[in-house]
Amino acid sequence: MRFGSLAGPGLMLLGMLMFALNDAMGKWLVASYGLGQLILIRSLAALLILSPFLWRAGWKPIIEAERPLMQAARVLFSTLEVFCFYYAVMYLPLADVMTYWLAAPIYVAAASPLLLGEKVGWRRWTAIFIGFIGVIITLEPSSAMFTVPAVISIVGTFAFAFMLLSGRRLRATPDKTLVLFQLAGAGLAGLLFAPWDWKPLTSAPEVGLLCLLGAVAMGAHILVNRALKISDAATVAPLQYTLLLWAIVFGWMFFGDVPRLTMVFGAVLIIGSGLFIFFREQQLKKRQPDAPLDLP
Repeated sequence: MRFGSLAGPGLMLLGMLMFALNDAMGKWLVASYGLGQLILIRSLAALLILSPFLWRAGWKPIIEAERPLMQAARVLFSTLEVFCFYYAVMYLPLADVMTYWLAAPIYVAAASPLLLGEKVGWRRWTAIFIGFIGVIITLEPSSAMFTVPAVISIVGTFAFAFMLLSGRRLRATPDKTLVLFQLAGAGLAGLLFAPWDWKPLTSAPEVGLLCLLGAVAMGAHILVNRALKISDAATVAPLQYTLLLWAIVFGWMFFGDVPRLTMVFGAVLIIGSGLFIFFREQQLKKRQPDAPLDLP
């Protein structure tokens, strides 16, 4: 196999590793700093890295962005999602939270007929149903599933799903513009909430770690976007599920979290359902070559 054919999968795998590092760092840092504070500094650091790309692209893609109301809705969903994620990892194992978030493509498939007018056949509906069963198993149906962190996790995954759905309506918007709006929305929300739980930054290494959080997240986004540009989506997109493997490894290494059997079984159902939905969509698009690509 040539190096070129390995580049896309390699970049995607590296991107997932960096996302997992970002999540583990966030879980560690949010225990010592305020949620709004962390998201504010993370967003500013990521915007700093993104700024040269935006400067090269110019202001036109930003000023003339399509569908302003849809852009605003996407920013709202993405901001809610990032706050929910970092709140959830304060109280739940990293692998549990990641399992909930990996269910988002299943929610997207379920909502597509209503919100996007897409046709979903019985095979995908079956996969959607199995995926929902996986989420329920992961939650371990009991009074504990209604704890605040568990509910916040579910809200966050739905926000993430609606962010993905709105992104499908904004395919003409450049990736850099979408990321800019996303970071700006999170940063402004962080600025609003930061004064309520601001913790003193007593040393340069602390500031460096908080900034590194944004740098790692931005680097992960760049790697994933590049992987999707140079390789077929059917080859690289399924590799996103390696994120759960890293979440289990980092959760055990840094926080002593041992995966529950229910989490593992639920994750298997969620990942299997997500992969089936993805490959089924790819199969249908081959029959309709002019149809736009829908990525989970």
